[in-house]
Amino acid sequence: MKRPRALPTYAVSIFMAGDIETAKRHIRRCCYEDALCVTVTPTTFIYTAGEEAGFTVGFVNYPRFPRVPSRLRARAMKLARELMRECCQRSALVMDASRTDWLTLDPPALARSKSP
Repeated sequence: MKRPRALPTYAVSIFMAGDIETAKRHIRRCCYEDALCVTVTPTTFIYTAGEEAGFTVGFVNYPRFPRVPSRLRARAMKLARELMRECCQRSALVMDASRTDWLTLDPPALARSKSP
């Protein structure tokens, strides 16, 4: 089957604080298992009364691994949830041109997951 050389443009990004090297290790496994190609870029989040190092993960509709926008976004959402656990973070943003989702683990859910 011949791969398309051009596709409609669609991009989705994950924004998260945490250790970029931990994130990259997890992302490498995901890309190998799921035929993905993403960018990983260090970033700094500056907010009221604070600053934190983190990273962005960029997904594009890459012709080598084509996906319809809904599937690409769903994969980004799944990866964001995985990275929250891998990087010990309680929140992340998943954003495309028309929507931003704030993913969060509420403290009661965290406490239940740590109970014996």
